[in-house]
Amino acid sequence: MTMETLYRDKGKTLIGEVTFKADDIIRFARDYDPQPFHLDAEAAKSSLLGGLCASGWHTVAGWMKCFVPYWIREMKRLGREGVDAPKLGPSPGFRNLHWLKPVYAGDTIRYYTTFLESKELASRPGWRINTILNEGENQKGEAVIRFESKVIEFP
Repeated sequence: MTMETLYRDKGKTLIGEVTFKADDIIRFARDYDPQPFHLDAEAAKSSLLGGLCASGWHTVAGWMKCFVPYWIREMKRLGREGVDAPKLGPSPGFRNLHWLKPVYAGDTIRYYTTFLESKELASRPGWRINTILNEGENQKGEAVIRFESKVIEFP
């Protein structure tokens, strides 16, 4: 069974949610994106963003934190239904990454995935590259992140 066959008509699928706590925002920023508005709540108040907020890369990592357990649950669900889950490999990349709104300390982001398309690889029979749309919305229903990613599927 291919990813396209299983998910083509499924639409937008909730894969999980992450609450961005101040300590987590600061810890991530210290290691990966040391900007004042990610590191210090007081300094962040007078910044362009007006408060302590997560690095955009932290919000992307939040999506991955949700996708991996979602896919493990999906593989188990499909197995219980007698369906062989598609074998997913590495991602050859992403495009159209948009950080639409800041993610502030205390925000809970719900992450979604929508299957967009699948293309066979001419160089590898049976292999496909799938494109999925990934989105995140805060607790107010406002879009905060959106990007397309690719994932290799193999026999």
